Amino acid sequence: MELPFPIADEPDFETSERGRKLFAGEVEFLKGVVAMSGLPPDDRAEVCFAGRSNVGKSSLINALTGRKALARASNTPGRTQEINYFTLGEDRYLVDLPGYGFAEAPVAVVKQWQALLKQYLSGRATLRRAFVLIDHRHGIKSVDTEILTLLDKSAVPFQAVMTKADKVKASDREAILIQVRKELQKHPAAYPEIMVTSSETGLGLATLRAIIAGLG
Repeated sequence: MELPFPIADEPDFETSERGRKLFAGEVEFLKGVVAMSGLPPDDRAEVCFAGRSNVGKSSLINALTGRKALARASNTPGRTQEINYFTLGEDRYLVDLPGYGFAEAPVAVVKQWQALLKQYLSGRATLRRAFVLIDHRHGIKSVDTEILTLLDKSAVPFQAVMTKADKVKASDREAILIQVRKELQKHPAAYPEIMVTSSETGLGLATLRAIIAGLG
């Protein structure tokens, strides 16, 4: 019996090369956006990365692009309150959304960014896919469910990307994946494949690059 939400297959050589070349090319920070009026023109395809605070989002973006400090990693949950835009080649944007589920930020700030996130997700016609990062050690938590439900309501297709796979005990991996698959089945906007990655070992990075390259 085929599993619901199987782990994405590794790409063939040609597809992998397309992804490698895209991310080996020009990747530049464009701007940080705090209001919808600040968004760049929607003249190219874009993908966004979302994830709760300390899920390893900055580390993954840096690992994908091979640039150590492109996305600034912070140990303070909720430090990043902007939607950060990066140009990826000549015809794509890579978008880093603020970490959610933070306890350190003031309530007013949280409400402001949640409102901006809702506006962004429901109003960005060129958004091809959201990649929602899930800590492989913990699976999907209630705070993740909120963003997944928001993506459903916004009709934005999203793909679950498991992070920190190298930090999961081998004996725990399958149970956590079962939990993730069970939760994803509740969300109509979920893309039917899971990515498993590690910024430390490089696991899954070529596959994720290839997927993004194919979303032009």
